[in-house]
Amino acid sequence: MTSIKLFILSNIDSVHTQRWVMALSQRGCTLFLFGINGVNLDFYTKLNNVTVQNYTYKYRANTLFSIILRRFESLRLYRLVRSKIKEFQPDIVHAHYAVDYGTLGVLSRFHPFVLSVWGSDVYGAIDFSWLQQQALRYKLSKADYILSTSEAMALETHKYTDKKIGVIPFGVDMELFRPLVKKNETGQFVVGTVKSLEPIYGIDVLIRTFKLVVEANPDKPLRLEIIGKGSQEKSLKMLAQDLGIADKVCFIGALPNNQLPTCYNRFDVAVNLSNKESFGVVAIEAMACGCPVVVSDAEGLKEVVEDGRTGIVVPKQNPAAAAVAIQKFIDNPLLRDEFGVAGIRRVKRYYDWQNNVCDMMRFYSNII
Repeated sequence: MTSIKLFILSNIDSVHTQRWVMALSQRGCTLFLFGINGVNLDFYTKLNNVTVQNYTYKYRANTLFSIILRRFESLRLYRLVRSKIKEFQPDIVHAHYAVDYGTLGVLSRFHPFVLSVWGSDVYGAIDFSWLQQQALRYKLSKADYILSTSEAMALETHKYTDKKIGVIPFGVDMELFRPLVKKNETGQFVVGTVKSLEPIYGIDVLIRTFKLVVEANPDKPLRLEIIGKGSQEKSLKMLAQDLGIADKVCFIGALPNNQLPTCYNRFDVAVNLSNKESFGVVAIEAMACGCPVVVSDAEGLKEVVEDGRTGIVVPKQNPAAAAVAIQKFIDNPLLRDEFGVAGIRRVKRYYDWQNNVCDMMRFYSNII
């Protein structure tokens, strides 16, 4: 079969976009990636058969005049996308994220048109205005195919469409995320999380949970590692200070993806207590490294974690329940090993990135 030609509308700077484009390029696809306000274009220069076009808005919509100018600029953007598609002559147009890139995909009027939902574009729709919700319904109605990374997100998307939704997980590279020789010279029990420091992800709940764990283990050396950055960083540090555990809580900041396996291997347990989660990719990364997990019962986390076998699922906004779950791993090192092995098996079966890429390639081939 000849090379599949894909016109992809997506966030250039997203690690998700980068991984899909790189994997599809390695499988022989010819790609045109179109993004808005991208910065990290250098990533794509090393990839074969990949053309990148970035459009940067000149005007911020913060005054009435700039809003008007932005509307005219948007019309120019739509025409540019259509002209690039006409020049490239793709087999498929695939938009990732319904709110912005889905709009571009619909206005391109190209078929077949694939729309992938990512999470906040559908989970956030409950807070959208009526007009925005209708716009989401319209974009989903115009897509020839709709994809989700999880069953939970597909179920949420079905609130806005009756169309069939395919599920192709955004898994992990098991050559990168794997067990390593652990070097914990401090002898500390390490609780860790890798999430943005935003309200939706419950980092404050995790800190309160850790406070309870510290109180229950006064003679045990404990450390909480928080990897990520976000708007709540200052308030979260103040919370740790107010709870008297600041000396045991380490805010590491954001790290590149290729450094995360070392962190997961350092954790004795990875904890994710999100209020909402469309797909538990962080839990999967931890499990792939043989690290047991404690997660909230947010839909996307419940889907990927097998409760009582690869991790423990606890109610959202419940520090006491989360502390009890962490305590089980403190008291029983063998349980950590048992859950770790089971986690690797589960990721290999359902969320191996190479298998997910094969599924996407079959999906594209079937369309053509």
